[in-house]
Amino acid sequence: MDKTPWWKQKVIYQIYPMSFCDSNGDGIGDLPGIISRLDYLQQLGVGALWLSPVYPSPNRDNGYDISDYCDIHPNYGTLADMDTLIAEAKKRDIRIIMDLVINHTSDQHRWFQKSRRRIEPYTDFYIWKKGEPGKKPSNWGSFFGEDCWVYDELRGEYYLHLFAKEQPDLNFHNEMVIEAIEEVMRFWLERGVAGFRCDVINVIYKNTLANGKWRPALTGSEHYISTEGCHRVLHRLNTEVLSRYDAFTVGETVFVTPRMAEDLVDPSRRELSTVFAFEHMETDCFKIKWFLRKFRAERFFACLTKWQKALSWNTVYLENHDQPRSVSRFGDDTRYHDESAKALATLVLTLRGTPFLFEGQEIGMTNFDYTGMEQIRDVESLNIWNLGQKLHLPRALRWKMIKEKGRDNARTPMQWDDTANAGFSGGTPWLAVNENYTRINVRDQQQDPDSVLNYYRRLIALRNGSAVLQQGSFTELHRGDGLYAYRRALGEQSVTVVINLSERQNKNPAGGRVLLSNYGRTACPGTLLPYEAVLLVPEAEKQPAAEVVQ
Repeated sequence: MDKTPWWKQKVIYQIYPMSFCDSNGDGIGDLPGIISRLDYLQQLGVGALWLSPVYPSPNRDNGYDISDYCDIHPNYGTLADMDTLIAEAKKRDIRIIMDLVINHTSDQHRWFQKSRRRIEPYTDFYIWKKGEPGKKPSNWGSFFGEDCWVYDELRGEYYLHLFAKEQPDLNFHNEMVIEAIEEVMRFWLERGVAGFRCDVINVIYKNTLANGKWRPALTGSEHYISTEGCHRVLHRLNTEVLSRYDAFTVGETVFVTPRMAEDLVDPSRRELSTVFAFEHMETDCFKIKWFLRKFRAERFFACLTKWQKALSWNTVYLENHDQPRSVSRFGDDTRYHDESAKALATLVLTLRGTPFLFEGQEIGMTNFDYTGMEQIRDVESLNIWNLGQKLHLPRALRWKMIKEKGRDNARTPMQWDDTANAGFSGGTPWLAVNENYTRINVRDQQQDPDSVLNYYRRLIALRNGSAVLQQGSFTELHRGDGLYAYRRALGEQSVTVVINLSERQNKNPAGGRVLLSNYGRTACPGTLLPYEAVLLVPEAEKQPAAEVVQ
């Protein structure tokens, strides 16, 4: 009997509920909308859905400021709708993963409202520090470009927020906070969810609130990035709750090295199943995403290889709700839209690790086409725009930063068809739809056998039926001039992947029989065309029936 965990075999698909499918015409996506699209997701071939937060929230940070962990925001539906989603997904062999945001809550959460009034047992549920109004307790910086301390007049103290000021950080030095989070996790696991994506999970435990070494951003981070206290809390949550439900976890982990990441996922430590690392997403910037630099495929590929070799099990992703669209970022979304979207699909679905796709990635959705800040909704982008203005950065540079790295790039509504609002909603969408929906949408691509969508379907089917792609080893064969080649091998079987992530033709460094080609090749090419990707098997190797996908 195969004892391989399901999450090492399946492809996971992230849904940003606000933007996926609106069932009632209020302009906001919802749970019934997701339920209505389950057949589409089953046909795509994914095995699990990660939902960005659907909890009650003032939506200062689009749901990542939670005011009640054990209910559903009315915008999205009800707990009964959530139960229906879990049940209907299960019928289609699809699991549901919730977003668990426990570094902070909303300032409207009852825990915080009681804490600021010193009502027990909530007095120390958050990180409070004495200080005089106008004189912040330490020099720490915020992830959102704000001061990370807010003076609360009612309590007469400052509270810490590493993100928006409406997101006060919980105090994991307090045993009762950990117990409360355990109850939240049990609540959802009992309802049938398969696990959690854990938001900024490696910053939850602060060793000290003392001043930190000055950094261009995030001064003070040495006091809270992947601390031993964090490891202790994660081990506790795993042993007391997660392991008892055989629950999957993927941690969003900021500023981690491969060694730090391996400590989090090492099965013997019993902390997390997997993590999202970010180093490959920082290859087109200088550590902080707003400090832009030109994308170079070789730097990107080198980083991928580094993590493939260093980590016992990776997650493989190119998009999520916080990142720009990959075809606009790493490909060419104009001259080679389909080719580069398919090449990137090949990359994410053939590297070793659990693949994560983001809604719309499977049809090659692109970055937004907005023309001004009045169309932007994301709190992070608005804060960075204002900060840049205070620092007297040129307007053109600030707009370039927002256009290239703003989170609204990924949050535009899902493009289902070429009708009004891309078929997302019968009302006015909460965020404007990209105008290219008339040529990039699900319905048109379903009818085109050579579309990006159908390429994703073939590639996912290939991976779902291939032990080599699920479990095989990784060996880099070639890297340079925009070309990346690697081999996946298991026993006597192997698959060689060659990807040309450039607008130049490149000599193919590998040979074999074509298993899949994004250009529809049937013979092994001697020269790869711009943004071409091929999967090759040795000529002498018998091709398993499950892998016949041409």
